[in-house]
Amino acid sequence: MSAYSPLLSALPDLAHGLWVTLQLTVLAGLTSFAMGHVIWWLRGRSTPLWRGLGHLYVSLMRGIPSIVQLFIVFFSLPLIGLGGRPLLAAVLAIGLNSAAYVAEILRAHYRSLPYGQTEACQALGLSAWQGWWYVSAPQALRASLPALVNEFTLVLKTTPLASVVAVTELTYAGQLVIARTYEATPVLAIVTAGYLLVCWPTLKLARRLEARFNRARSH
Repeated sequence: MSAYSPLLSALPDLAHGLWVTLQLTVLAGLTSFAMGHVIWWLRGRSTPLWRGLGHLYVSLMRGIPSIVQLFIVFFSLPLIGLGGRPLLAAVLAIGLNSAAYVAEILRAHYRSLPYGQTEACQALGLSAWQGWWYVSAPQALRASLPALVNEFTLVLKTTPLASVVAVTELTYAGQLVIARTYEATPVLAIVTAGYLLVCWPTLKLARRLEARFNRARSH
């Protein structure tokens, strides 16, 4: 029997772990992006209640450890009839936590926009919502792209946290294979390659989008 036979037989397990990691990263990233826009919008409201809710959300998500947030979500889902879904709990916990950072990234770049644009929107008869949606938000999003991509990679690197609620993502799958084969170094090398396989295309796509935005701005 070849010395590599145990590793070859473990490749399907690692491939499944990579697939779970990819699902978790994409779904948590989409949750983060969508909820981040909601919190950013709340943070920019003139009404103290909405602005206070946005500030409270960011403070809680940035102040409570991620693993505690994961446990809170995991043990809260059965209360609304969604128990037994560890992947859903992980997606929500990681995505909602990341949303606080996405909101702050967008808010920082939004505040750097010239105030004259807001006055121009008012002069054109646009409502506050229309000015935000059609003028401010697209510009803030373009300026935030490098930071948002960095946040997406952080979401990817947070996915091993899901193993504490029995989600067999890539790192946990690697640990199970190591426990079975006693081959730590080659298994960890495969796990590392798996994360790079997910991360590298994202970085390439972000650089292309950033270059396209810069060309459009120069014209």
